[in-house]
Amino acid sequence: MKITICGKGGSGKSTVTALLAKEYAAEGKKVLVIDCDESNYGLHQQLGMDIPLSLTDYMGGKMKILDDLAEGPQNMPMLFDEKWTLLDIPQGYFAEKDGIMLMTPGKIQTANEACACAFSVVMCQFMQVLDLTEDEIVIMDMEAGIEHFGRGVDNASDVVIMVIDPSRESIKLASKISEIGSSIGKPVYYVLNKVTNDTLDIVRSGIADKENICCELPMSQDIMKAGLIGSELQDGNDAIVSMKAYLEKHYSA
Repeated sequence: MKITICGKGGSGKSTVTALLAKEYAAEGKKVLVIDCDESNYGLHQQLGMDIPLSLTDYMGGKMKILDDLAEGPQNMPMLFDEKWTLLDIPQGYFAEKDGIMLMTPGKIQTANEACACAFSVVMCQFMQVLDLTEDEIVIMDMEAGIEHFGRGVDNASDVVIMVIDPSRESIKLASKISEIGSSIGKPVYYVLNKVTNDTLDIVRSGIADKENICCELPMSQDIMKAGLIGSELQDGNDAIVSMKAYLEKHYSA
């Protein structure tokens, strides 16, 4: 299964990605986490790993791909000439720990280095050629907002999970992502993150398709502290266990 994790900035996409990856790995699945957020540098710490080399560099580099794109998206050549499996990801271009692989299409490193379009091209094509076995899971931690949908990165995913925090912006974005997911034939499920007794009912009331709420993740001081000091998250979160069970019940490839 290929899973997209999306939402507004600061909603907790990376936290949900890391916790879900750890839960699948604890079950014995082989998990590939793809850090698609070119401006966020926290996910690798939550997984207890270093950031691997950029897959975009392996495919020829950002500027080469941008040059190819300048001829028009319709003229963009295929970067992959055959199907890939997890075993085909080259050494150095992924980190690995406890059954979880981590890779990234790239990160913004310097001022004036141009847009992140090349990263999206690499990831869009990679997801299309990646073949998985029954025991393999891919989880993509997307950049904030919905631009990745416009670039087609989510077209090869099976499930879209939106992380919603207690904010009006998140609630409004949920309806748009539901609409976009439907337009590309992808089921959209929701994680209500950082909720408290005072905010849970308000957030729930703003979601039109409440039956698609797969998890309510309470505000956690332990998770906040781990994020602040950059330490690895621990598996066994009860809400994430319930979330995985929900996905297994409601979705089958």
